[in-house]
Formats: sequence, C-alpha cells, structure tokens
Amino acid sequence: MTFHNPEYLFLLLLLLPMIFWYVREMHKSDASLQISSLQKLAQFPKSKRIKLRHVPFILRTLAVLFIVIALARPQASNSWRSENTEGIDIMMALDLSSTMLTEDLKPNRIEASKAVASEFILSRPNDNIGLVVFAGESFTQCPLTNDHAVLINLFNGVKYGLIEDGTAIGLGMANAINRIKDSKAKSKVIILLTDGSNNRGDIAPVTAAEIAKTFGIRVYAIGVGSHGIVNMPVQTPMGIQYQQMQSEFDEKTLQEIASVTGGKYFRAIDNSKLRKIYQEIDQLEKTKINVREYSKKNEQFFVFCLLAFLLLFIEVLLRNTLLRKIP
Repeated sequence: MTFHNPEYLFLLLLLLPMIFWYVREMHKSDASLQISSLQKLAQFPKSKRIKLRHVPFILRTLAVLFIVIALARPQASNSWRSENTEGIDIMMALDLSSTMLTEDLKPNRIEASKAVASEFILSRPNDNIGLVVFAGESFTQCPLTNDHAVLINLFNGVKYGLIEDGTAIGLGMANAINRIKDSKAKSKVIILLTDGSNNRGDIAPVTAAEIAKTFGIRVYAIGVGSHGIVNMPVQTPMGIQYQQMQSEFDEKTLQEIASVTGGKYFRAIDNSKLRKIYQEIDQLEKTKINVREYSKKNEQFFVFCLLAFLLLFIEVLLRNTLLRKIP
C-alpha cells in the first residue's frame, strides 16, 4: 500500500498533545479523600464503568488516526512486471609488464587500471566477466563468472612480478579467446589493456585478432600511457631509482586488432581518460532489457473514513449512556 499524500501523516503528531491533555485532565478530575489506610479499599472489586472509563478516549484517538490516514489517501496497487535480461560475456586481458609500473597514471598504470576496471565490473551485474593477465607469458586469473565479488578480490591480487617480464600481447589475447570462445552469449567481448609492443610469445597479435573474429569476439583495445618522456621506477642495489624513458608503443597494431574484430581502439593518457574509456565501452555494450509493466491503483481512503465514523459514533454512544459522567 502507498499514499498519494504522505505529508498528511505528520498530523499523527497531534495525537501526542491529545494523550498528554487527557492524562492531565484525568489527574485533575480525580476526587480525593483522606483516610488512614487504603488496604481495605483494595478488597472491593472495580465496577465495569471504572474499568471501561478510558474506552471513549481510546476510540477517539483511533478515529483521529484513521482520519489522518484517510487524508493521506492510501492506495493499493495491483501490478505485474515481466523482465527479460540478456547479459554479455567479457574477458579482460591486463598487461603486467614492468613498464606498467610507470607513474604517469596514479599511483601507477597497473593500480589505476585495476581501480577503474573494478568500477566497470560493479556496473555490469548481469554479465559474466573473467580476467587474463600477461607479460612474457599469460595465465587465467579468473574464468568467466557472475560472482563479481570473487572476481574483484582476484583482481586486487594482481601485481607486477607474477609472470616473467615481457609483453606477449598475442599470447594474452589467445588465452582470453580460449576462455570465451565456447560461450553461448550472443555478445562476446575482450577488453585488452597494454602499454607496450608485442615482444614475446609465439602468436602475433593480428593473428590472434583473426582468430577472435572467427568466433565472433569483439576486442576493445586500450593503449595506456601518456605521451613523451615518463619516469619509470627501476629496482637497483641502491633501491628504487627512476629512469626516464619515451612513452611509446605499437598503436598501429592495437588499432588493427580493434578494426579486424569490429571493436574499437582507445588511448588512455591519465586516470580520467581511462575512466571515460570504460564508461564508453559500458555504453557500447549495454545489456538488453525488455520490460512490460502494468499497474492499477485503487483508492482505500473510504475504508478508513468509515472506521473513523463508526468509532466516533460508538464513543458518543458510550459517553451518553453506559459511561455517562455527571457533571
């Protein structure tokens, strides 16, 4: 049940001063008689009139309650809703090479990618999502799952050093394709995020893209990293030192991967841009939802008005007959 005018329910606060006034008046109207002891009086049974003396006030209070509810216009609704949801399957392929430690994205490229990807995962509750990581080699961190809490926990466990260094983009794509190719979903997507050029592995990135195309898999390729000179942390005997390097990678290959598979290429130069890219992918791959809804509301205030009238009538009747007070 809902209310068309719920603001009128605040009038129920009027019941508080009503109750306070009644208790005060009852206390003032009590007759008093000084006697030495009440012990003997306790033995006398109370009459019905004494036991029922508060009934008229209770009836009036309930009547006010029902009048206020009637003013708020309670409505009962009969509705049905039919929803058909079609999720998609997404494999995320994340580069864990040493250059992903560069701090042009904050705190570095890996951590920024993990944070934004986690937001993306939480925004896709109807999808099966998995994670493949790659550097010199590749392995599956999480197969396709709709348990996104588990996926995000596994995502948070990803860090540099899990795999031998290098950038095997083709191998990472092949691993992701293998995990998603047998999916029954109508839409299959790989989100590839890297900051380098393919320099490891036996599978060329474009060859992997051709394989993805045969399975109807779209690849959204994200090249992460700012333009120009960047500072990359390097482990030395003296601790972490920063080495200046040119931020560049094989954009042409990433563009070709996206083009071959019917996907799209993006360049993320900072955290804000990376977040906007994932938001754009979210819009491009929106879940299809077909909803039919019917709703009919019936006014229920008449029932409460009738109850209030009956209670007031009974109160007046009792006050003037059985519970009449003189004066």
